[in-house]
Amino acid sequence: MATSAPAAASSPPAPQPQPEPAQKAVRVVVKGRVTGVGFRDWTASTAESLGLAGWVRNRRDGSVEALLSGDPARIEDMITRRLPVGPPAATVTAVVPSPAEPVDPSAGFEIKFTV
Repeated sequence: MATSAPAAASSPPAPQPQPEPAQKAVRVVVKGRVTGVGFRDWTASTAESLGLAGWVRNRRDGSVEALLSGDPARIEDMITRRLPVGPPAATVTAVVPSPAEPVDPSAGFEIKFTV
């Protein structure tokens, strides 16, 4: 006598892929003694360690400008905790953020020429 197999218990739904965190971008101008002190290299290295994309460059007025794109919490950390301190030889007097359009995260972080 053949018996029917018990009904399979319904399995939980497959986990849904987690969406990418919302991307944000901010353009910042950093003022003070920030040129000639390794600020661009430090910014690029710090941004990369946080997984941010964008760029950094010196400006002819003596400030440094950067575009930071990526996770909003990491951008906030960069703007509020890291840029105001900078590398050891820097003296930052102001960090002025403004909104910007996010860039492709795969673009990485680059050092641009002075403008």
